[in-house]
Amino acid sequence: MSFPDVLRNGDDFLKQYPRQSRIWTILSYGTSLITVSLSKLFLHTFYSIKVNNFEVLEKAVQTAENENRGIMTMMNHMSMVDDPTFWAAFPLRLYRQKENIRWCLGAENICFQNKFLGYMFSLGQVLSTKRFGVGPFQGSIDAAIRLLSPDDSLESLTWRPSKGINESLKQQQNSSSLTNPPIRRNKPSWVHVYPEGFVLQLHPPYSNSMRYFKWGITRMILESTKPPVIVPIFTTGFENIISEESEESFLKQLWKSFGTEINITIGDPLDNKLIDNFRNEWNQLVEKYFDPENPTNLSTRLKYGEEAQDLRSRVAAELRNHVAKIRHDVRNLPKEDPRFQSPAWWKKYTSSEGKSDPDVKFIGKNWAIKRLQNILNIEPAMDNNNNGDETRNKRETSSNKPDIKKD
Repeated sequence: MSFPDVLRNGDDFLKQYPRQSRIWTILSYGTSLITVSLSKLFLHTFYSIKVNNFEVLEKAVQTAENENRGIMTMMNHMSMVDDPTFWAAFPLRLYRQKENIRWCLGAENICFQNKFLGYMFSLGQVLSTKRFGVGPFQGSIDAAIRLLSPDDSLESLTWRPSKGINESLKQQQNSSSLTNPPIRRNKPSWVHVYPEGFVLQLHPPYSNSMRYFKWGITRMILESTKPPVIVPIFTTGFENIISEESEESFLKQLWKSFGTEINITIGDPLDNKLIDNFRNEWNQLVEKYFDPENPTNLSTRLKYGEEAQDLRSRVAAELRNHVAKIRHDVRNLPKEDPRFQSPAWWKKYTSSEGKSDPDVKFIGKNWAIKRLQNILNIEPAMDNNNNGDETRNKRETSSNKPDIKKD
């Protein structure tokens, strides 16, 4: 179920830059192609690249186009150079269509520190995203939902709940136009997500492990007008190009990393039935908890209610399992420590700055620790994205939310 106000918020976020302009479209496509081409030249000259199952990704892109669906790729986050060098590993033919240039989310306090960086990353199709407690209900997530939603699917967007809605509001909602896309495109977009939200490099025996997956990616899947084709990817080697621990200059680290083997493994797309089941659960929650007085937007229960949070947690865990499956079953790396699947464990570990479990040691710094960030420009928000699988942790989180009217 998609909410018009969410899609409209996504439109407004994308319109912060003149993305409907033909000149902007040309500059953006050119910027992306030049960046990928230079990265490809550098990557294939100095490193050993192995891409497994690229044909699976090509087929997924074609399936998405044939079925008029967006495409979402999700990947572990090992290094600050994951993007754009990751995309340079693929043949340039993948980027013949401008719509095959991925969109992704970038940390506002890093990628958008000033106006120049803001324009540069925006031309590179990066969406400014706030971290550290702002949560999944923000403009960049709404924009990603909009990008994954086919433009023609908005023409017939109508209100789902069958009863309890004010008729005047229903007519107003149905007549609202969302058919003018905020970008120039011929098909739904490609959104690439690093669902952990932060780079993670750990010392052995926990190398190449992952954090838990955050809720933002689940909103993109549940709230887009049509479910995207979802492709899991697991990589190794990028962490050896730029180590979080090294105090040497960026160029010196690059020099020392020459010859590193980079492995990119693409997994099979997630089963449509699995995603449809999750979306059906979401639709049932919408029927149950929509706000008749404000039917075009997410209600408080749909944002912070325990059932909605539980659904997002289960979707996030399932997505993580598919990336971990590549790690374990295809790459044959040692099984991850089960603690790393738990949002509650990561919350405790980060808040104690590692003292709760001293056997787990970061290579460099744990950038999820807020005080380590030199630049932060965020306003306090009620949204808490440290969602957990444990019922007790969810109840504690819910207790910090605004009061929710009981049925």
